[in-house]
Amino acid sequence: MQFVCFGSGSSGNCYYLFTPTSGILIDAGVGARALKKHFRDRGLPMNHIKHILITHDHADHIKSAGVLSEELNSPVYATVKVHDGIVQNFVVRKKVADNRKIYIDKNEQIKLDDFIITPFSVPHDSQDCVGFKVECDGCVFCLMTDVGYVTDDMKTFINEADYLVIESNHDKDMLKMGPYPEYLKARIASQLGHLDNQSSAQVVAENASERLKHVWLCHLSEENNHPELARKTWETVLRNYGIIVDKDFRVDILKRRTPSITYDLI
Repeated sequence: MQFVCFGSGSSGNCYYLFTPTSGILIDAGVGARALKKHFRDRGLPMNHIKHILITHDHADHIKSAGVLSEELNSPVYATVKVHDGIVQNFVVRKKVADNRKIYIDKNEQIKLDDFIITPFSVPHDSQDCVGFKVECDGCVFCLMTDVGYVTDDMKTFINEADYLVIESNHDKDMLKMGPYPEYLKARIASQLGHLDNQSSAQVVAENASERLKHVWLCHLSEENNHPELARKTWETVLRNYGIIVDKDFRVDILKRRTPSITYDLI
């Protein structure tokens, strides 16, 4: 299994997991034209995107879902509420056709080609929100983005992960002192908002097992965070738990608009 991120943040989110024969796209918030270019640049075949999974119905996660689903003839997997939210979201000009909608339930496994997928609940102020546990040949990959707070169930999935994508959206002090209006600051800091650097690092430090190999920090705020600050916070918090970054496990930061390298997940 391999992994590449094509965008992470309010400008657009899109994550791709693939094997030599099949691939799954998690979120479709990057423009279809840009995504096609990214695939060409890497020599990746678009027709390997057999399935599109959606975490929630905010525009930066869904704006290309309908277009990609139609062009690739790929089904879109989401909860009932998320599918309803896609229909209602005016940013999604091309809606997902009814015959390509597949409804998923939280904590119920689905088998998609080489992958076993388990959706799980994530607190956020959308119609609904899920994270995904993806298993392939004994390897466990978990993704949880747009996280108001980490539930006990989510802690279990962190503990099971070999590879983890987790939100590290903002620095608390930058958010507090930043330019956002107070109502927006309150929304981001709430239990239905976004996870800050320190809380994200702490929950991983307290729940990761020895099997964890790599963590990617996602959905960093452009206004209320900085990649170097996020990394430094993570290093400090983990060190307090006796964990050394890049020795015990790797930590990388996913960029907002620039695709990542392609990672081999062993």
